[in-house]
Amino acid sequence: MPQMFKHLITTLTLCVCLVGCASQQSGSRSSVVEYLYPNTADVHIVQSIPELTLPIRLGIAFVPSERSYQKGQHPFALSAQQGSLLDETAKLAMLENMAQHFKTQPYIGNIQIIPSNYLRPQGSFTNLDQLQALFGIDVVALISFDQMQFSHESKAALSYWTLIGAYFVSGQKNDTSTLMDTAVYDIKSRKLLFRAPGISHIKGRSTPINLAEELRQDSQQGFHAASQHMISQLTQELDTFTTRLKTQPNDIKVVKSSQYRGGGSVSWGVIGCLLLLGVYRYSRNKKC
Repeated sequence: MPQMFKHLITTLTLCVCLVGCASQQSGSRSSVVEYLYPNTADVHIVQSIPELTLPIRLGIAFVPSERSYQKGQHPFALSAQQGSLLDETAKLAMLENMAQHFKTQPYIGNIQIIPSNYLRPQGSFTNLDQLQALFGIDVVALISFDQMQFSHESKAALSYWTLIGAYFVSGQKNDTSTLMDTAVYDIKSRKLLFRAPGISHIKGRSTPINLAEELRQDSQQGFHAASQHMISQLTQELDTFTTRLKTQPNDIKVVKSSQYRGGGSVSWGVIGCLLLLGVYRYSRNKKC
């Protein structure tokens, strides 16, 4: 009897926690604007016409100034927001995936994946100049994100069987919205060359008890889906940028270095085939 009474008290305490309307909003974000154009009077940025030397030496990195925010609090979600931030391992994996898509372009040469600790919060183009000297890059792709998670009690109820019988608890509706964006800048001219956004929206449901874990999983799924959408957009933007290089010489000046083999140049393999074809035709005409 005392043991059953103890379980009853525990269950009633749980129900009391669930009676109130519990909801929370949390998120994390990083901003290219805050990184490149901080609100300081000593930053003076002068833009010029980009002059790209092909093949382009490219750097890829996540911008810093990552911050978190939270409004409201659910009693079972004290650690939920901890799972909303991207760790360095996940960032590097995304950067590797993006690098593979950049490598498909003939005008892209060396690609450097830059760890987050090389970028200073509000470092602006001064920080990019340092990265240019350290990594030998001329163009940089800066990735930013904004993820918001909102959780609130739904009208649906979930039934659970306990040692003292069945009881009902409210379910949680979890919405996770994620925006990721790649902004490609020419470091010397300070000009934005192109950008590629990616978005995702995850709808989930959980019990209040496992809300923290559910939000962590939704956060990871949201970042993955948004990054995949961003990469698909990046492929289209790279094709558009290739056309711009050819058709808009006044907007972007292109210089081909001795290492560049793209843009209509004839490869040694093609030259070899033409020579073999010429020898074949010469031999055939001689026999006739």
